[in-house]
Amino acid sequence: MIDFIQNIKTRNETLFYYGLLCLVVSLVFIVLTKFTNTKVYNVNAWYKPFKFAFSTFSFTWAMAWYCYYLPNFNINLFNWSIIILLGFEIIYIAFQASKGQLSHYNLSTPVYSVLYSLMALAATAVTLYTAYVGILFFKYDFPSLPNYYLWAIRFGIIIFVIFSFEGFAMGSRLNHSVGALNDNSNWFIVGWSKTVGDLRVSHFIGMHALQALPILSNYVFKNTKLTIGLSFVYGLLASITLIQAVQGKPLIKSTTAEKNDKKI
Repeated sequence: MIDFIQNIKTRNETLFYYGLLCLVVSLVFIVLTKFTNTKVYNVNAWYKPFKFAFSTFSFTWAMAWYCYYLPNFNINLFNWSIIILLGFEIIYIAFQASKGQLSHYNLSTPVYSVLYSLMALAATAVTLYTAYVGILFFKYDFPSLPNYYLWAIRFGIIIFVIFSFEGFAMGSRLNHSVGALNDNSNWFIVGWSKTVGDLRVSHFIGMHALQALPILSNYVFKNTKLTIGLSFVYGLLASITLIQAVQGKPLIKSTTAEKNDKKI
């Protein structure tokens, strides 16, 4: 692990420190959940900034690792685009959490509407930039990389981009639930609904293909055919959870909900 961390720092010092900052900030946010009872949609307000900060940490370190392989890539432009765009999101989400107000889906005032739109634009820009990186991994040859690892990176980026754009399905509805209004359940930190469909499940699974597929391919499977098969299975899993959510079905139904269904 120490070698891995040192390697990231060597590959991209800027994103290394930014990711580290996001990790520290995420830990601060999770600590704040223990010291405040402020809630948004029935969950502690600080869980959301925690999730976004931690997700940004994992994204930036992953991209710092992958972009190192790209020849003739303007890494400084990429670095500062990611820092500014995702930094804006984290700051605004945390600011709204401090006031116990919504960041996403908040159209209550013209200012909040503009800021929500800017978050959508920031997320779109980051996703498109990541898609461009994915194109470069198809464009160039990487003789120093194992073929299975290269395909894992490619598929990881493809699935990430597809399910990152799934966020528009939530944004356009101003609702991450299907069958209720932004339902949250006491499901550890993720808060996915146990009673209705939740679009966040497939969004989460798909976006973290960026880390999961290369790690599994490089350290477990070490085979091109198995990696491609794993990628299709992973994409299918994300798709099935999306279909399930659209149908209004939770990933795991709560015991209370099952009892209510039996009574009906």
